[in-house]
Amino acid sequence: MDDMMPTQETNGDQPSTRRPRELDPVDRKILGLLAQNADRSFAELGELLNLSPPAVHERVKRMKRNGTIRRTVAMLDPDKVGRDLLAFVHLETSNWETTRQVLDMASLDAIEEIHTVAGDTAMILKVRTASTGALEEFLSGLHQMDGFKRVKTFVVLGTYQERGTLP
Repeated sequence: MDDMMPTQETNGDQPSTRRPRELDPVDRKILGLLAQNADRSFAELGELLNLSPPAVHERVKRMKRNGTIRRTVAMLDPDKVGRDLLAFVHLETSNWETTRQVLDMASLDAIEEIHTVAGDTAMILKVRTASTGALEEFLSGLHQMDGFKRVKTFVVLGTYQERGTLP
C-alpha cells in the first residue's frame, strides 16, 4: 500500500506535492512508545504492538520520511550537564529586524527554544545557563541590541513536567 498519495504530476524539476497518509491508531501507539523511550528496538516495539519488527521498521521509516518524526534526540539532565538554571525570557520588540536578530541567535547554546507569540510579548526564549551570572551575561547581550521595548525574565524554581509532543 502506498503511504503517500500524489496530488500533482511533476516534470522532474519540481518536487511533487504529496499529502502524507493519516496516522492510524498503530502509528499513534508507535509514536507514544517512542516519545516515552526512543531507544526501543523495532523488535521491542513489535512485541508491545503484536507486529513484526520489519512492519514496525517500515512504519517508523514512513513517519520519518513524511516528517511526522522530525528527529531522534537524547533528553539530557540539565543538572548533570551543568545547565541547571532555566529561565523564560519574554521579548517585546519594536520592529521585525530585531526579531530577525534574535532568530539569528538560535545557535547559542543557552537558547533551547525560540517562539514568536501573539499578545503583549513578541517572542519567548527558553534559556538554560549554568548560573545566575551566566544568565545575566546572556541578558546583557540582549539589552545591548536596539529594538526592544521590554525584556522580562522569569527564572524557573522547579520543573514538574517537561516532555515533547505526544501523538
